[in-house]
Amino acid sequence: MKLQRMNRRALALGALAVSGALALTACGSDDTGTSSGGSSAAAKPGSIKCDDAQGQLLADGSSAQKNAIDAWVKQFTAACQGTQINYKGGGSGAGVTAFTQGQVAFAGSDSALKPDEVTASKKTCSGGQGIDLPMVGGPIAVGVNINGVDNLVLDASTLAKIFNNEITNWNDPAIAKLNPDAKLPDLKIQAFHRSDDSGTTDNFTKYLMATAKKDWPYDGGKTWQAKGGQSASGSSGVAQQVKQTNGAIGYFELSYAKDGLTTVDLDTGAAQPAKATVENATKAISEAKVVGTGKDLALELNYGTKAEGAYPMVLVTYEIVCDKGNKAETLPATKAFLRYAASEEGQKILAEADYAPIPADIISQVRTTIEGLS
Repeated sequence: MKLQRMNRRALALGALAVSGALALTACGSDDTGTSSGGSSAAAKPGSIKCDDAQGQLLADGSSAQKNAIDAWVKQFTAACQGTQINYKGGGSGAGVTAFTQGQVAFAGSDSALKPDEVTASKKTCSGGQGIDLPMVGGPIAVGVNINGVDNLVLDASTLAKIFNNEITNWNDPAIAKLNPDAKLPDLKIQAFHRSDDSGTTDNFTKYLMATAKKDWPYDGGKTWQAKGGQSASGSSGVAQQVKQTNGAIGYFELSYAKDGLTTVDLDTGAAQPAKATVENATKAISEAKVVGTGKDLALELNYGTKAEGAYPMVLVTYEIVCDKGNKAETLPATKAFLRYAASEEGQKILAEADYAPIPADIISQVRTTIEGLS
C-alpha cells in the first residue's frame, strides 16, 4: 500500500510538471460540497506553507464563495495532510452567528461586520475582536430561464420593479424597450430570492438602493424584504430553481450561473451594457475604498459606477477572524489556510472559478494582517 501511494504521488507530481505549475480549470461545487470539477495544477509542490497546521478546522458562512473555498481546500489539504477543513457554506448570516458564538475558527460573509456583531465577537476573541478580510470578489449574476430568449438587457429600475412584483410579465413594455430585438414571450415572471439571511441579498439590494431607490423602497440587509416572489436556500438553491422553471429569474454568484442559464447584461448608463464577467467585476471592485479601521479591512463599493465595461452589481466576501484571541488549537491552521487563500497562487484560482481576485493594493494589506493574527 505504501509503495502504491508513493507511485500515485509520483504520477501526480509528474502530471503537475507536464501541465504547468499554475494552469487550472474551473473548479465548482454546489452548497453541499460536491465537486463538479477540479484544478489541474493550482499550486506548485511545496509552495504552500503548512507551518504547524494540524487537526480539523471548522468554518461556515457565505454560500457565494463556497466554490472558491472548495478549490482552496483541495489544494491546501493536499499539501498540508494533517489538516482537515470543513466549510459548511450555510449563508453569511449563519456564518457570522457561528463565529460570534465561538463555534467556528473563521466565517465567510458577503457583508462586513456590523457594530453589534463586532461587539458580540469580543466574547469569542479574547482581548480582541472580529475583523473583515476581503478575500473573494465577483459579480452577482442575474440569471434567467426564458425559452427562446438567449440575450437579455435590464437596468436597475426594471430589476427593482421585477423583484418588487411590479413588473410581472416578460413582454412588459419596460423590458421590451431595453430589448427591441428580442422575442419576449407573454409569460409570467417567476422571481426567486434567498430564503436564508444572505450577504448576496445584502449586496444585490445595496445595488438597487444605490441606483434605483425610488423603485426599491427598502432599507436593505441580509434578510429579503420585498413582497411576493418565491424563495430558495443558498446560491445553489436559487440557481437550481431558476434552471428548472421557465420564466424564472434569480440572483446568485457567477459560478452558479451554469448549464442553460442566461445571465442578464446591465444597462448602467455606459455606452454599452455590461456583461456579468470576472473581468468586468474586477473593473468595478477596483474602485472600492478601505473604510475599516485598525486591522479591519471592510470596503466601500461603488455600486453606481458608469465606467465603460464595469459590472457594478458585485460583492466582496470577507473572511472574518479574530485579530487577537484566536483559539490556540486552531490558530496555526487558520493562518496557514488564509495565507494560502490570499497568496498570489490562491488568488489566481479565483479567476478560473468565475470569481474576481481582490485588487493588488488591498490583498497586500490582507496578507500583512494575516501574519499578525494571534
